[in-house]
Formats: sequence, C-alpha cells, structure tokens
Amino acid sequence: MDIRELERVLLDQKEELEALRVKNFCHRTEERQIDLNSNLAQVVIGVRRSGKSTLCFNALETAKVSYAYVNFDDENLYDLTVKDMNDVLQVLYSIYGDFTHLFLDEIQNIEGWHLFVNRMLRKGLHLLLTGSNSKLLSGELASHLTGRHHTVELLPFSFIDWCNYNGIATAPLTTKNIGLLMGAFDKYLRQGGFPELLVEHNQTSYIDSLFHNIITQDIQKRFKIKYIDSLERLAGHLLNISPAIIVKDRLQEQFGFKSHHTLGNYLSYLTQTYLICKVSKYSTKSRERSVAEKAYAIDVALMNKRDNALAGENLGWRLETIVYLELRRHIKTGEGDIYYFDNGDTEADFIVCNGNKAVGIYQVAYDIEKPKTRRREINGAVAAAKSAKCNNVYILTDHHSETIVHDGISINVMPAWEWIVRKN
Repeated sequence: MDIRELERVLLDQKEELEALRVKNFCHRTEERQIDLNSNLAQVVIGVRRSGKSTLCFNALETAKVSYAYVNFDDENLYDLTVKDMNDVLQVLYSIYGDFTHLFLDEIQNIEGWHLFVNRMLRKGLHLLLTGSNSKLLSGELASHLTGRHHTVELLPFSFIDWCNYNGIATAPLTTKNIGLLMGAFDKYLRQGGFPELLVEHNQTSYIDSLFHNIITQDIQKRFKIKYIDSLERLAGHLLNISPAIIVKDRLQEQFGFKSHHTLGNYLSYLTQTYLICKVSKYSTKSRERSVAEKAYAIDVALMNKRDNALAGENLGWRLETIVYLELRRHIKTGEGDIYYFDNGDTEADFIVCNGNKAVGIYQVAYDIEKPKTRRREINGAVAAAKSAKCNNVYILTDHHSETIVHDGISINVMPAWEWIVRKN
C-alpha cells in the first residue's frame, strides 16, 4: 500500500478518534479488567458493536497515557498484510509522535498479526487489542503469545450499563428508584443492550445490518464458506427459537447440510463470532455435555429486531437470555462454567459451577402466578439443587418476590432486575 495513502487513512481514523473526546460515554465495569501498566497484551473480545473500541478508548483516556490507534475494520486497509505493518508503525509515529501504548482495533483482520504483536511486545510497547472472533484470537494467542496476554470479554450493555447510560440510579432502593428501575428493565428487556440502539431510531434496520455484517464480514470472508444462504438461514432460525436445544439431526435435514461435520463447522462459526452462545447439559458424562447443547442469542435485540424475525415478544425467553448473559459476565474466562439441567422429568435453566463444585442454581420464569407454572419451576429448581448438591437457589421473575422452602430446599424468589442490581 502506498505510504501516503496509508497516512491519509490513518489521519482520517485519528480525526474520528478526536471526535470521540467530546462525547459522554458511560464507564463500564470491564474497564477495570484492563491493565495498561502490564507488559501483557490486553485483548478485548466480543460481538461486533458491543462497545469494545469505546471501552478501550475510555480506559486509555482515563489513564492519560500517550497512544496511537489503528482500526483494521476499515475497507481502505483490507489489502494490508503483516509485511505492511512496519509502514503502519512508521506512519503512526509521524502522526502521533512518540507513544507508550498502541491500540489495534479488530487486529484479526491482518493475517499473521501475532508476529507484529510479538515484536511490539519485545520492543516494550503496551498493547491493547480488540477482536470479534473468539477462537481466532484465543487460538493464535495461545499458540504464539503464551503467557503474554490477558483477555477481557465484552458483551453488549448489561442492565447496569444501560441504567448508567440513562442516568438511572441503581442504589439506594427507595420507592422512587424501584419504580424507575422496573420501568427501565421493561425497556431493556425489549430493546436489548447494543449501545447504539439507545440513539438509533430505525432499530430493525440497525440490527439487520449488524446481523448481515457478522455473517458476511466475520464469517464468510474469514472462513471462505461456500453455502452462505444456508448459514444465514441457520443463524436466523437459531435466533428465532433461542433459547433452545440444538438438535443436529433436525437442523441437518431442515437446512440440507450434507454432513454433521459441515453443520458442526457452521455452528462453530456462529459461536466464534458471538452471534450465539452455547450452554452444555449438566452431566458427569462428557458426551452428554457436548451433544445436548442449548443455544442463546448474544443479545435479546437479535431475537426479534431483525427483518423477518419470528421470535415475537416472548418475554420469558428474553428474560432467560438476559439472566444467562448476566451470569456469563460474572464468570471469568476459565474460572467457571454455566450448564442447564434436565433429568428427563424436570428442568432448571442454569447450574453455575466453579470447577467441579456447583455454586448456584437459577430458574427463570417471567410469571409464577399460575399453580402449574409455579409447581414446574419449583420442582425443577429443587431437582437441580439436589443433583448438584447446591443450596444457593433462585427463581428469577419479572416482579414476584418471596422465599419458598420445598422438600428441604430454600429458594429465593426475586425479580430479575433486583437480582442484577444487588449482584452488582
């Protein structure tokens, strides 16, 4: 790439960065996980448009360090290779002067990027990287930057983030604040957590564009897949029915995949790019955990704000998805796991484990007023608690609150919004 053209592109990006300084962004808890004084590369991964760049910008600005910035998710830079990175570095020094920190946005778009990152670490630069593909980043980090990186996962706005952005106090829980929080949660439940939805008027168009970009840019372009229509229909179907058990035989027949292998690859691409998340069945048998997986959308907005979405306004499914994502936020990578429970007779939505020890049982039900629903949710929670030998048991609802003791198990019933607020 011509170095003057490269300079023009990076100057344009700097101008965009300067424009961010006049905006008022809310600070998120994940910022505290970024250590800008560390000699380890700080890597922020997550779905497109979840706020990774803003998170890194806030961290850098708060720390008041000198830094340079490159966004590789720019069509003007699509032809760059790792051999061009020295030119990139030279231009950055000419634009920014000397700097101690280097912010590389969507770095996985450069094949062989780890070679450049390793060299910058050896030079003593502090690196902050973002990426929208978990396996590509984590796999290459594990292979080429062993022990030299720290990973931060960023999901779309949590309810706490959503409240902070909108200036809604989460404490103390006065009558006024409780009313405001209940109203806010109703909106969050329907709108979802992608930050730009808070200012975007045409939300369906925004989510549809995001969905299309994940399919074409993060999957088709990167993995060179042949059957893009099948992938897009598969992704749309899983988002329509989520949360739901992934039945591979049924999906293979429905979408015409020739083998389980192809279907397995496509499902892997959807999880690697954070379009969907998979939860394994709670079992001591490894095969059962891997075969009977459950799919969740990375945000409730993807469930019904796409063109031709069929999920509707099922508030129970949406509430379950929000609880799953909140549990995921509080589990550090490699330090915990989330499972669902199904013994054939009854079910529970989530068992959270730390190593081999279950530390929480979570059942989600929008409303438990009907006796049949109440019995089903209680029986599922109790069965999971006994199977996992765990006494920390919750049923999370829209508004209901009480303590239930059933068959020797005490169950905390509380609104999901209150559980989230108190947990934070």
